[in-house]
Amino acid sequence: MTQARPGAVAPASLWERDEEVATLEGAIAALCADSASSGSLLMFSGEAGLGKTALLAEARRMAESSGCAVWSARGGETITSVPFNVVRQLLQPALVSMLPEEAREYLGDWYDIAGPALGIAEPGERQPDPQGVCDGLVAAVRRLAKREWPLVLLIDDAHWADQETLRWLAAFAERLDDLSVLVVVARRSDPLTGDSARHLDAVAAAAGPVATLNALTPAAAAGLTRATLGEHADAPFCREVWAVTGGNPYETVELLAKVQDSDLEPVEASAAELRALNRAARGRGLVARLEGLGIDATRFAWAAAILGTGISLDLAAQLAGMQADEAHRCADLLGAARIMTRTEPTNGQAPDGDLEFVHPLIATAVYRSIPDALRTAMHGQAAWAVTESGRGAAAASRHLLEVHPDDDPELVEQMREAAREHLAVGAPDAARRCLERALAEPPLPDIHARVLYELGCATLLTAPATTIGHLRAALDRPGLEDDMRVDAVFRLSQALLHNDQLDEAVRTVDAEVARLAPGPARMRLQAVHYMWEGVHAGEERSGHSRGLADLVRTCTGRDNSERALLILRGFDAMTRGENAEEVVELCDRALVNGRLAPGLGWTDTEWGVELLLMLGSAYAYADRLDRAESLFSEALHAYVKAGWSGGHLSLANAYLGLAHRRRGRLADAETYQRKALRLAERVGRGLPLYWSATCGLIDTLLARGHVGEATEIAERYDFHSPYPSTIVLPDCRSVRGRLLLAAGRAEDGINELEAAEKAATARGHYNTVLAPWAVDLARALAAEDPARAGALAADARRQAERFGTDTAIGEALRCAAALETGRRAVHLAAQAVTYLEASPCQYEHAAARVEYGILARSVPELKKGLTLARSCGADGLAARTEQALRDL
Repeated sequence: MTQARPGAVAPASLWERDEEVATLEGAIAALCADSASSGSLLMFSGEAGLGKTALLAEARRMAESSGCAVWSARGGETITSVPFNVVRQLLQPALVSMLPEEAREYLGDWYDIAGPALGIAEPGERQPDPQGVCDGLVAAVRRLAKREWPLVLLIDDAHWADQETLRWLAAFAERLDDLSVLVVVARRSDPLTGDSARHLDAVAAAAGPVATLNALTPAAAAGLTRATLGEHADAPFCREVWAVTGGNPYETVELLAKVQDSDLEPVEASAAELRALNRAARGRGLVARLEGLGIDATRFAWAAAILGTGISLDLAAQLAGMQADEAHRCADLLGAARIMTRTEPTNGQAPDGDLEFVHPLIATAVYRSIPDALRTAMHGQAAWAVTESGRGAAAASRHLLEVHPDDDPELVEQMREAAREHLAVGAPDAARRCLERALAEPPLPDIHARVLYELGCATLLTAPATTIGHLRAALDRPGLEDDMRVDAVFRLSQALLHNDQLDEAVRTVDAEVARLAPGPARMRLQAVHYMWEGVHAGEERSGHSRGLADLVRTCTGRDNSERALLILRGFDAMTRGENAEEVVELCDRALVNGRLAPGLGWTDTEWGVELLLMLGSAYAYADRLDRAESLFSEALHAYVKAGWSGGHLSLANAYLGLAHRRRGRLADAETYQRKALRLAERVGRGLPLYWSATCGLIDTLLARGHVGEATEIAERYDFHSPYPSTIVLPDCRSVRGRLLLAAGRAEDGINELEAAEKAATARGHYNTVLAPWAVDLARALAAEDPARAGALAADARRQAERFGTDTAIGEALRCAAALETGRRAVHLAAQAVTYLEASPCQYEHAAARVEYGILARSVPELKKGLTLARSCGADGLAARTEQALRDL
């Protein structure tokens, strides 16, 4: 317990903080000792006034005295709506010291992605992916941290940080293992809700035990009182100081300052006056103290509270309606009253603003003391002043959010412009708030529908259910021009699909198709109709394939609507097991000189990612793996370059992994699919992309012979029914059935494969490679029901020959050979090898070689199979082959 005053460098607020200071000291020493050490994160939590800010100030002092670079930032109660505010504060010292060319060199590919969010680069033409921007910020800080080692990051009042910063901080905290940096975070212990709580919980989890600050003990309060007022302060007086303040360090310091100002003797006879003095130091008492400084100082303090942080003296003067010399006089008065203070340079850099409040509690009290009507009016004036200063609509929008609706068309346009600026830097939540405020104004009738449409577009990635309401309302109103209306219908159908309302998505599209005259817009929505039906995993819709075939018959690929229909027809034909050469011919007609047409690229939003995934999948299962790999590699490159590191990048990795799995590069496939699953988890479990990553990874692990890992993944990620309503590649039920069989659960495996049979038949999917339930079920039933097994194998062979790929026919022959014995089995196995040797699918070729070698008792064939198995990364097959060689 600290009885005496700490050393001269430590403020009064650090009394009884020896343990926390020692923790900081140890963390800084560990950071400075080894540039290759892992990073660390400390979090201090406590009620307002318990000394969190003082601890961070002490951390800065210790770090700087140890030769560390220190970057700091603070959240603010009135600026939580400003996206990237805190992370911009944090990086300012590093960014302002660099030339633009130097910053671009350090950030590399992330410059164009994270630069706009940090305010050092102009936004690009495409709306960035928020997850990509977050990842870009993580990469930016990591690269700059290596440049600045040893580096300490200080974040105060994290409970008031903006959502975008908290999202970055949570992601950054997860990646400290290989980065030598110390992060110190302070937050209030008050409970939070929503995304803020989730992000701060993630930060706390990375920090380990959170240091919760407690109030001062009576002994510490007495020691602080005597250190401030003199040793003659008697025990009853000191005890009353503690009782009045509850041991809150901030209130104790303020109360003792009031005692000094009032020349009160620190003796028992004066103790009764402490409560009145304490009331004067907080809440209404603080307000009264402020008012005692005069109307001008009060008005200036109000203006500063409206501005929040980074308070410019000139801007505060403008808002308060006073000249510069009067503003300086008011700032001096507020400084003498310990209400405001001049900001000091930090880390050799000029501060962002001239003034700040001495403590967040004071800022809150001053802000809340402004009469409601006046506070609203001052926010309106602040918005005008910020706009006039050239800071842009986004900077002014936080003030406009506080202004009451008043049928102001200009405000609506300002908020629409602010929303566009927020979207351009990857802050859709901030854009949503601006557009919701614009709707509350409300907009004029002729643009009301457009604002609803813009709001629906802003929430599409983050809140599909909310998007549905906005877009429906937009379509119900006049004002959407034809192209915008068609796009609104498409986006509405996307939101309905993502909200698991496929039938409603199709009905919405069909209703708009019925009102459109023949032409590109109508054809686009017709293609969307078939696209949504094409991704549906349920029973085949009456006339789907026939109607699509009829529509495509006249298509030449002259525009993107026709190209989309050709892709949809090619995918549909592939799933139905129609002739593979025709599938490829349809897909090729959708390309322009062998490449995706302009406007139909991976980052183009007119059609969405589903269409191109269908194109690549049709190639993959039609044995044109070179084209599939090229497409999916292009997707991966495009999304990385654009910073789209959410669901789009997950799908690109999953489908590139699928192409490698088909090719037989199993280790590469596993790498891509594991990354896809990590990315999908960040987006959210249960979505189709999450199923794609999980299913593909399990399928690859089974091919590698890693049954235990596949089972663990299935259990961890709930890989079982109910399955999603959209198609997942490879087929979920087929893969789960294969997993159960491999795990020795024969009965469960057979049941799952029979369910796969029913689902595929209802859907009209007869491609035996896409949904290989038939060959697996035939093998599983060979002993107990050979007649049915034979029928399944024969039907699979007919379907494979109809499709016509070497892979499909070879796999069907492998199955047939497994059901036979003697020379007949050897003959069929040899045929399977012939077909699969010509196939691009090397794992299936390796398996066929091994099976043929076992049946023919051929050492050369087994050795060929072993070489292939090892090259594929098929560990289980290689082990089986080695055993067969030993047996021979």
